[in-house]
Amino acid sequence: ILKIDYKAGAKSAMHSHPDAIMVPLGSAKGRFATPDGKSEDREMTSEVPLYTPATTHNPTNVGTTPLDGLLIEFKTPKPGTAALPTARPGMSMKVLAEGPRAMAYRMTADPSFSEPAGTKHEYDQVVVALSSSKMSLAIDGKPAKESWARGDVQFIGRGTAHESKNAAGKPVDFIIVAIK
Repeated sequence: ILKIDYKAGAKSAMHSHPDAIMVPLGSAKGRFATPDGKSEDREMTSEVPLYTPATTHNPTNVGTTPLDGLLIEFKTPKPGTAALPTARPGMSMKVLAEGPRAMAYRMTADPSFSEPAGTKHEYDQVVVALSSSKMSLAIDGKPAKESWARGDVQFIGRGTAHESKNAAGKPVDFIIVAIK
């Protein structure tokens, strides 16, 4: 998981990424030049993830706002085979991005949402907070993360015991990238 932060006008060097999902934390406009001399402008909308196949590029922020986001890269040579969720109790789900390796969902945890201690899933998860909130998440018996700020990230590996609970008393929004 990489934190991406380019100020308006900032440019990077040519570099490569494997398949990934980008989660913009603000709206921005980027230009992506490739080694063959071509370029593509992309509008990125805040909180709308994008699936990006493996690429070599030189990004430039050509907008007036910071290009701020998280890049979740997939390092395995081929996609996994885990079934990804179509529903989760106590949560509403909306698919925002889909690729052969993962799906990104906008999730809203109801005030009553909870997963008991020992909960496991057959897929990896990257949890991205969309606002400051009170959501308890304990992974593998470690102390729970109780307070979240916008852009905070937690990884939950497949088969890893965890427990979570909405402690805010109101719906909580976040993005989950579920990885096959």
